[in-house]
Amino acid sequence: MNKRAQYIFFSVIFSLFGLVNYYIFIRGFQALQSLPAAKPFYIIAFLVVAPSFIIGKFVERKRVSLFTDVMIWIGSFWFAFILYFFLSIVLLDLLRLINSIFSIVSFAPDQYPTIKLWVFIVINASVFLAILYGYINAKNVTVKTFDLPIDKKNPLLKELTIVMASDIHLGTIIGRNPTRKIVELINSLKPDIILLPGDIIDSEVEPVVKQDLGSVLRELSATYGVFGVTGNHEYIGGVEEAVRYIRAHNVDVLRDEVREVAGVTIIGREDRSYHGSNGEKRKTLGELAANIDHSKPLIIMDHQPFHLNEAEEIGADLQVSGHTHHGQLWPLSYITKRMYEMSWGYIKKGKTHIYVSSGAGSWGPPVKIGNDAEIIQFRLRFS
Repeated sequence: MNKRAQYIFFSVIFSLFGLVNYYIFIRGFQALQSLPAAKPFYIIAFLVVAPSFIIGKFVERKRVSLFTDVMIWIGSFWFAFILYFFLSIVLLDLLRLINSIFSIVSFAPDQYPTIKLWVFIVINASVFLAILYGYINAKNVTVKTFDLPIDKKNPLLKELTIVMASDIHLGTIIGRNPTRKIVELINSLKPDIILLPGDIIDSEVEPVVKQDLGSVLRELSATYGVFGVTGNHEYIGGVEEAVRYIRAHNVDVLRDEVREVAGVTIIGREDRSYHGSNGEKRKTLGELAANIDHSKPLIIMDHQPFHLNEAEEIGADLQVSGHTHHGQLWPLSYITKRMYEMSWGYIKKGKTHIYVSSGAGSWGPPVKIGNDAEIIQFRLRFS
């Protein structure tokens, strides 16, 4: 994406963000008509909360501090509140519009400020409870196990246990305690190979360094190694620095590279965000698989699950991806379902097993509604 395209993209995003916040602010302000003493506090709270994520991220690029941590935490949760406040208010406004057209109810809510205040309270309480549930759900990382028959011989092993954790998003929100929980859960499965298919780091490396999350990542233990690939978020914060840090902490990051390990071939694809210094794009799967031994089991790591048929076409046995988070916050899953052939879960194409994970971590709010925080265990059984 060139600078002009980036400028247009972020201009549109910030404009929409501002308009949605204004819409929520105005409706909330109107609901406090019968409680004027609360209006100054409401205004101050909104002015602090609404821009907090942007301010925190901007300052974080200069220096990581307690201030940036607090602002990013507040702003991250605010993203979830924005979504559900916006949906609730739109629904109410649609009901009011329908009522005004068809005269279903004989009174106008604007004439009853106390009712508006109670609606305001009910919406806030409902949204808070929904987000509390999503926060607890995001902290509860689950393990899902798949026994997969592979129609190829492994010259070294009859069975292989692979554990995959995508989209950890190490950083300010996913700090030491969540990272340690993920690492300990992965290690408890006694994996032969660990796969981390992208978005290992949330964006900037500085918060990861400050919390020394690499030392926790280094505790990952697998018989034949830990392998990762880049995701779009490694590119957001600076991919070269992110990869150097991850590699320095016991993860072999494959950037359009092939590894032979434990009798299987692993292809690790560069993320779709990649554009080389000469404008070249990442290698195709065909190019990466051109010189491999196709009689051996083949595993692909590709962060973004586009063109899943390509894995089948080159004879891959397993592809693991992430990126989608399955929308992370319902009902955004309806969007990701339209964007991707598989937004979350297992699919088989020919002899190729494919799993798209909703992620072990989360982006933005540490909240998951309509999907799980998950680690996937694959038990591969060779013919």
